[in-house]
Amino acid sequence: MPDLRSWWHPDQLARRKPYLEVRRAGLKAVRAYFQAEGFVDVETPILQVSGGIERHIQALTTTLHEPLAQGSSERALHTSPEFAMKKLLAGGMSKIYQLARVFRDGERSPLHHPEFTMLEWYRANTTYEAMMNDCAVLMAKVAKAAHRTLEHDGLLKWRGQKCDPAQEPERITVAEAFSRHANIDLLATIADPTEPMPNPDLLRDQAKKNGVQASVSDNWEDIFFRVMLDKIEPKLGEGRPTILCEYPACLAALAQRKPGDGRVAERFELYACGVELANAFGELTDAAEQRRRFAHDREMHRQLYGVMPPLDEDFLAALDSGLPPSSGCALGFDRLIMLASHANDITDVLWAPVA
Repeated sequence: MPDLRSWWHPDQLARRKPYLEVRRAGLKAVRAYFQAEGFVDVETPILQVSGGIERHIQALTTTLHEPLAQGSSERALHTSPEFAMKKLLAGGMSKIYQLARVFRDGERSPLHHPEFTMLEWYRANTTYEAMMNDCAVLMAKVAKAAHRTLEHDGLLKWRGQKCDPAQEPERITVAEAFSRHANIDLLATIADPTEPMPNPDLLRDQAKKNGVQASVSDNWEDIFFRVMLDKIEPKLGEGRPTILCEYPACLAALAQRKPGDGRVAERFELYACGVELANAFGELTDAAEQRRRFAHDREMHRQLYGVMPPLDEDFLAALDSGLPPSSGCALGFDRLIMLASHANDITDVLWAPVA
């Protein structure tokens, strides 16, 4: 981990300047793409009633004092602008994007930073395949901007791996990835697609047979992610980008189920050089189903962290009012710049990291 106490020192700033020039060029390329596509650049508040419900993401919180209301209330720094942007879709917007500063507690590594820039965008009345095309185009445009800025080979690179963003992404389902890289029949472990979390026994047995540690105390999700980290993620985005799609529905709380197979959902992640860059959904529009999923994830949050995140009733009201069929994507802009500029740490591509 770099020494962040002197990030402003002339020597440190000079070392990072080439990466920051790529950042500037990448921002310009992103904005030009969305402008050409007819998107509206929106801004939503960082302070929210609910910072997010995803059970493995922790929000930072603060107290909001409101003299006119003669009181105070807890607010969260959003972990994503998703809830607010979907409210705009419910209000009649059709194509919107945002380069948002977002915050997540307990995250610091060469790939993670507690405050980072998320590129998030939505298309009303489109399927999530449109997000796949957007991802491929954006990745290629940012890499091209980096190539022009640094005069390098135009590849994405990370820890010895290379990815050519000019190539069409490989598209593979999560089940296919588990079969190919871990010799596991994932869908066979999901007996009842309506269960909030499948029974772990079948997945545990298959994982152990294929060299992945899994104890009796691990739930299905624990084992799933251990297989992902050990066997699958390092193989994704080698040579060309990978779109990993059709996630198990129990791991896609904000996505709709795939028509014809309720075990999986319309969710995909974009990978390059073994690094996750983006997460996209065919958006869930059923408010009652969303409430049920939130209840499960809030309880999981309580078990993991001892607190239950607040529920944004206004978000559920927006869904109930008639959110149109939509697709949306969140892309880690800093990570993309890091891979495009061949930096070694996410703090290399930040103007001023959290010290």
